[in-house]
Amino acid sequence: MEFTLQAGRVALEAPERRPLAFRDPAFFDDAALEKELTRTFEICHGCRRCFSLCEAFPTLFDTIDANATGAADALTRTEMDRVVAECYLCDLCFMTKCPYVPPHPFNLDFPHLMLRAKAVRFRKGEVPRRDRLLTATDAVGRFLGIPIVAQTVNRLNRSPSFRRMTEGWSGIHAEARLPAFSPTSLKARLRHPRPDLPVVATTDTRGKVALFGTCYGRHLKPAIGVDLVAVFEHNGIPVTLIEGEVCCGMPKLEIGDLDSIDAFRRKNIPILCAAVEAGFDLTAAIPSCVLMFKKELPLLYPDDADVQTVARAFFDPFDYLVRRHQTGLFRTDFARSLGRVAYHVPCHLRVQNLGLRTRDILALVPGTELEVIERCSGHDGTYAVRRESHDQSMKIGRPVFRRVAEAQADHYTSDCPMAQDQIHQGLGPNAPAPEHPLALLRLAYGLLDPD
Repeated sequence: MEFTLQAGRVALEAPERRPLAFRDPAFFDDAALEKELTRTFEICHGCRRCFSLCEAFPTLFDTIDANATGAADALTRTEMDRVVAECYLCDLCFMTKCPYVPPHPFNLDFPHLMLRAKAVRFRKGEVPRRDRLLTATDAVGRFLGIPIVAQTVNRLNRSPSFRRMTEGWSGIHAEARLPAFSPTSLKARLRHPRPDLPVVATTDTRGKVALFGTCYGRHLKPAIGVDLVAVFEHNGIPVTLIEGEVCCGMPKLEIGDLDSIDAFRRKNIPILCAAVEAGFDLTAAIPSCVLMFKKELPLLYPDDADVQTVARAFFDPFDYLVRRHQTGLFRTDFARSLGRVAYHVPCHLRVQNLGLRTRDILALVPGTELEVIERCSGHDGTYAVRRESHDQSMKIGRPVFRRVAEAQADHYTSDCPMAQDQIHQGLGPNAPAPEHPLALLRLAYGLLDPD
């Protein structure tokens, strides 16, 4: 009884995310990992609060329920690996559901344990070539962004017969919507900077921003970065594009490739730190990239002062605009209403604990009504395109698709462009295209593309 009361008291405290000790030799010890998986799975099986999140939990509960003992210590390693494969590291179980996270004495961090298991699997060479290729976003993006290559690949990816023919050897589901590669880079699109804007700082913003373009922004949808610059400059915030960046590392986190993440850190952090030292704040238009720099890298490298400096200077773009609005520096000279907007909040934005900053900014547009949807779209990195998990990803996203359809909105949007694509597919072939919140804000301002 004494332990139960103590545990209940501790569980009421705020979650405390602890660093991931991946440099400890025990981190990659297979026997130690299996012991911790068994301990965690037994606690989760007795709790079951996370049954409605990703497929990892129903898979875990059903597998334990089906074995003879009804206990986690009877699970085979293959059965454990099936649970690990269903986790896409959204962090929602840790941030919103689990009562046993630190400082509770059970000390559960389910996503970090899944990451550890993925890292062990990667080090043992058990990650398929398909997954290593899909997460090599810079290498793939540079090649497929060559204009003639982009046009050819985009055309083939839209061909149902080609997709069915290649599904077997590629491992990519024939019906999964794939993003189109852009033949024009983000850098090429940003030809009209306004460095002459006066810099106006506040207590928590410096008033000028360095934009981390992201793999998605550089190779797939540069329009998102262009819209960000247009909106920020309209609000008197000069923006410069970071030069020489590489992937933030989030795709590699998904498969446990910690060596690649370390290589990206050694490339990105000095560049970003130099921008901070030059007086810039940092931002990116993709929530997963912001999360990587603000939360994940600091937990991987808690003793790296430069990583911590970058984390403190990194902002979600709408969080930045809200902070400017709080000091009267956000412009509300909107030219038009947005009408009814169905707004999906991505998981990697929710776990940053910022509140609904995008909603708060869009709600300032007169005559705009927002339907906010806080539920997983099911895309989750490569999960939605893999042959073995695409159907499940669409099942996970079904409640979101239904909410968007029922909203009968003038626009539907998500901060995550991958979630947008997933919702677009879920709405059916005749659905209008989604629009990024930055594009909607630019539309509300009546800002025209100079091109």
